[in-house]
Amino acid sequence: MESIPKQAQVVIIGGGVIGCSVAYHLTRLGWKDVVLLERKELTCGTTWHAAGLVGQLRATKNMTKLAQYTSELYATLEKETGQATGFKQNGSISVAPDDGRFEELKRGASMAKCFGLEVEVISPREARELYPLLNIDDLVGAVFLPKDGQTNPIDVTQALAKGAKMGGAKIFENIRVCGIETKNAGTSGARQVSGVKVEVPSLGSGEASELKTISAEIVVNCAGLWGHQVGKMAGVNVPLHAAEHFYIVTENIGLPSTLPVLRDPSSWIYAKEDAGKMLVGCFEPKSKPRPLNTIPEDFSFGQFEEDWEHFEPAMLNAMHRIPKLEDAGIHTFFNGPESFTPDDRYILGEAPELKNFYVAAGLNSIGIQSAGGAGKVLSEWIVNGYPPIDLWDVDIRRFHSFQGNSQYLKERTEESLGLLYAMHWPFRQPETSRGVRKSVLHDRLEKTGACFGEMSGWERANWFAPQRTEARYEYSYARQNWFEASASEHQAAREKVALFDMSSFAKFVVQGRDAEKVLNRICANDVAVPSGKAVYTSWLNERGGIESDLTVTRLHENVFLVVTAGASQIRDLAWLHKNIPDDVHVTVTDVTSGYAVLSVMGPESRNLLSKLTPDDLSNEAFPFGNAQEIEIGYARALALRMTYVGELGWEIYAPTEFAQDIFDKILAAGTEHGLKLAGMHALNSLRLEKAFRHWGHDIVDEDTPLEAGLGFAVKFEKPGGFIGREALLRQKDELSKTKSGVLKKRLVQFALENPEPMLYHNEPIWCNNKIVGDLTSGMYGHTIGTCLGMGYVSHEDGVSKEFLESSVFEIEVAGERYGARPSLRAFYDPKSKRVRM
Repeated sequence: MESIPKQAQVVIIGGGVIGCSVAYHLTRLGWKDVVLLERKELTCGTTWHAAGLVGQLRATKNMTKLAQYTSELYATLEKETGQATGFKQNGSISVAPDDGRFEELKRGASMAKCFGLEVEVISPREARELYPLLNIDDLVGAVFLPKDGQTNPIDVTQALAKGAKMGGAKIFENIRVCGIETKNAGTSGARQVSGVKVEVPSLGSGEASELKTISAEIVVNCAGLWGHQVGKMAGVNVPLHAAEHFYIVTENIGLPSTLPVLRDPSSWIYAKEDAGKMLVGCFEPKSKPRPLNTIPEDFSFGQFEEDWEHFEPAMLNAMHRIPKLEDAGIHTFFNGPESFTPDDRYILGEAPELKNFYVAAGLNSIGIQSAGGAGKVLSEWIVNGYPPIDLWDVDIRRFHSFQGNSQYLKERTEESLGLLYAMHWPFRQPETSRGVRKSVLHDRLEKTGACFGEMSGWERANWFAPQRTEARYEYSYARQNWFEASASEHQAAREKVALFDMSSFAKFVVQGRDAEKVLNRICANDVAVPSGKAVYTSWLNERGGIESDLTVTRLHENVFLVVTAGASQIRDLAWLHKNIPDDVHVTVTDVTSGYAVLSVMGPESRNLLSKLTPDDLSNEAFPFGNAQEIEIGYARALALRMTYVGELGWEIYAPTEFAQDIFDKILAAGTEHGLKLAGMHALNSLRLEKAFRHWGHDIVDEDTPLEAGLGFAVKFEKPGGFIGREALLRQKDELSKTKSGVLKKRLVQFALENPEPMLYHNEPIWCNNKIVGDLTSGMYGHTIGTCLGMGYVSHEDGVSKEFLESSVFEIEVAGERYGARPSLRAFYDPKSKRVRM
């Protein structure tokens, strides 16, 4: 046996398909000093018993690209390594027994067109021609993906491992990691990984294992089921939980090897041919979570006890869809572990708590089809120091510490396994592990009819039900049951005044004698402004991509308030810390929980608030973009004149203990001003009418401010420059290479000519019968009277106003194309006169 090295550039923990993929891709990038450690044998945890499905269509554009790459990799891996993989591309069929499911499939098929994925929307009869065993009596349609495939999980993992070793990596089995070593990363108190402690079996019989340390520059947690536990060793939050996953394998029933994979998500089942047999698995609506402490420490190629009662409803569904199963004998009943995350998206990236500690875990039963792409982009992240594409969907920095709570994870896992095959309705809300984070105004909002949605654990009012109606969702791809209620909230903000609870904003106080210098280097805009001034800005990376979209308010000479989105709280805080040099005098305090935020928006907001404060709110005394401490109710609070809805208004930042009194007084005084409580859906429709960008959808780390139309918030000539300046200057130089003198890619707003179809995101943008992009967000604009969307349009000669006006644009929705008006400016109040009234 080769001896364990004392040091390595990279140590990978876990020898499943994702660990071997990371090792393989690191060596492909030229890194040779890579060590992979497996506690037992390769694939022995969950990989070995995976169904081996290799689907390509995922919920978002970049996740689909990663799945596409996985399929392409598996198709060539055997030739490269000489190791058989069992990979074949017979395609897959997903069937729909109702119109809702068929629309979901058709919308996914439309999205697939944006990046060249072969997909066909087919009739039930055509589906049966491809899959003769299919019962189509109750089907309304299906989707066929010809390039989908299946593979042997053990073989493909061994091929990745062999490829990694061919590239120089070393793989050690039967080595258990029992600790993570760390050291100081500088004078700031931050930590970085420095190695791993391992148990090495002694060669002599009966002797105790020997403890050793492998020094490492980088450690990657690919420990699968044990990823949460390994994270704890490092002080890193890795929210995942095991669940039992069931499938059966029939006796040999003579299935042809060319049979496509079948998915019937409404029946919770999938089925694939397996050497003449049929494997049928399920993602049932209520799963069986499996706490890690009930899985033996030496678990290897193991399975759990049978539970036919639990699996039987899914099996009955399968027999309905594939009647041949009624006569098939069962060869194997399998029950084994899979690991799931709270949002059904896997975990990737560098941990915010520990420098150079990366995670690739929580694959949510799609590990085989995700491993190739995930291993590739994580390896590029490690080598280059940044992700190659926008990976916010799966970024570990989306999670908060509470999401590692065992009770939270157990309850959410009961639901999350089934959500893989549940209807992915627009605005669908999780039902488990709710009520974790509540604004101090929550009870008041609930009593006034709020229907809450969940975001990073926050309970936020999405809309308010009228009196004598129930505050609950009735999901649809068309106008949902809250449409009219939200429209009235939207109208109140435009014509009278609306009150939003925005307490979920992330809020950081940055202070110290070097605060201005540090923030001005991180911010693209100039924050060297007088006290009491708020600045809208972006944080950019070295490629000019937008890492965050936020406001910075100078409270005093050396004190600044940073306000950003609640969903990116952990990510933005990590970015801020990462870019503060060790030798400066700056402290950062997360005060998110300490302040409630009441957003009072609309043309009547000044008249309303003037009743509650003796302070002068006139335009002369309190202009747009200013911040002042005011008396309101019995308290003093910070009032910030900013808006995300495009109207006159103020955001009131109050210590949480004062917020209820302020809320009550605003509500009481608002009656004669037409005040309405408003929710997040109205906020979204209002901001889309104003073409205000949303980070994570319309702007991400792949997009620059110039492409996103945010160049006005970039100050190129400010002293000291800023992160990303050189990249933006290079992009400006590229303008001379286009005929129109404008960028080849720009964010464009669209208004549908037909007011009926609903836009959400990822709908293809057609220009002169060619796809030129896809929508990043969409919502009905109640003031405009139709659905609005935003999305990036690409054109080789530049996306100019003249090009847009001379072209014919359409937006594709579930396979149908609808005419759309393009615009580089907001459809509502494009000169922003109303916010400065």
